[in-house]
Amino acid sequence: MFIYKSILLAILMSLFIYLEYFGLSLKLINTILALSAFLIIFKLNKKELFFSGFFIGIFWFYWVSYSFIYYELSYLIPIIILLIAISYGFLFYLIGLFNNIYYKISYIFLLSFINPFTFNWFKLELPFINSYLGTSKLEFLLILIVSALFIQYRTKLASILLYTTTIVILGIINSYTVTQTTIKEPSIGIYKYQTHIAQENKWNRKYKPSIIQDNFKEIKNAIVNNYDLIILPETAFPLILNHQTKIVNELLKYSNNISILTGALYQKDNSLYNSTYLFQNGTMQIANKVVLVPFGEAVPLPEKIKDWINNTFYNGANDYITATQPTTFTIKDIKFRNAICYEATTDKIYQDMNNTTYAIAISNNGWFTPSIQPTLQKLLMQYYENKYKVKIINVSNQ
Repeated sequence: MFIYKSILLAILMSLFIYLEYFGLSLKLINTILALSAFLIIFKLNKKELFFSGFFIGIFWFYWVSYSFIYYELSYLIPIIILLIAISYGFLFYLIGLFNNIYYKISYIFLLSFINPFTFNWFKLELPFINSYLGTSKLEFLLILIVSALFIQYRTKLASILLYTTTIVILGIINSYTVTQTTIKEPSIGIYKYQTHIAQENKWNRKYKPSIIQDNFKEIKNAIVNNYDLIILPETAFPLILNHQTKIVNELLKYSNNISILTGALYQKDNSLYNSTYLFQNGTMQIANKVVLVPFGEAVPLPEKIKDWINNTFYNGANDYITATQPTTFTIKDIKFRNAICYEATTDKIYQDMNNTTYAIAISNNGWFTPSIQPTLQKLLMQYYENKYKVKIINVSNQ
């Protein structure tokens, strides 16, 4: 019987992603699902909690294993999914380690700060995104406290009143906050070139000429339609762009008519960077990625283990190199913080914004499609928009 309770909690904590994926997301439904999840979580024992975390790990992150297909490591997919499931199962198991509501409140709140394998996409407060409640840490803590007290003393009228009153007040505060902090779109014409290039084709030499040709076709189209800026996705030019003099010169020429922001690789000496290039007014500016994808662009483990993993699974490839701090571009007198895919969902990229209210995030989700990954990334970007009061303009390949 315990497995049904575990699956129920996992579904309640994951359904908001899938409803968004299928275009069925409703604030009322998301609110009910999330509140129900955080009531049930205080009722389960250690075993039930382990399997809840086990299934949550799968429901949220099964797609992480997809990238191994492109390294000819498909046989690792079930192993990766199992490792993810067990890891989150263990984290949830610890919720029930002590049968004390104050311990459980404290641990669940602490868990909202923990990033397994330095991968920070599991946010316990995220189920409240697109609901009537907010996703700040303080709001999340208050929801945990009143939920725990309601379960502990649910036969007492005071507990029911405390829970209901707190949720209503938090809903009112969130509604007012959202109204007051809504940021308008930038006052320039932006052309978003969303692409749909399969990952197995993106770096295939056979397809590179057509990909590059399509990029320039869209740039010309944006100029004809009098846009101020065209944004292309991460690695839209699937090459080391600063080594391609002819392409760079052509982009510089077109930049006299339109600002062009695109993703591509950048190489300096023997170091390789995942970068954003901005071409405008006949000049080129480069912003290198600051936060790398754990186990995708960098292995966050000690040197010897990292070298073994790179040699064994990534054909001896080295980690990408990072910039020391984020870059802010000025385009048509408007400031935009640069973000490349994963780093758009990290705190570091939004630090020291200096009154910048816009960010441009370019992504390549082709590694993980078809899956819920682009949807989860979108929801996380909404989370960071709310947290830092910014407007994120996302352009992706998926």
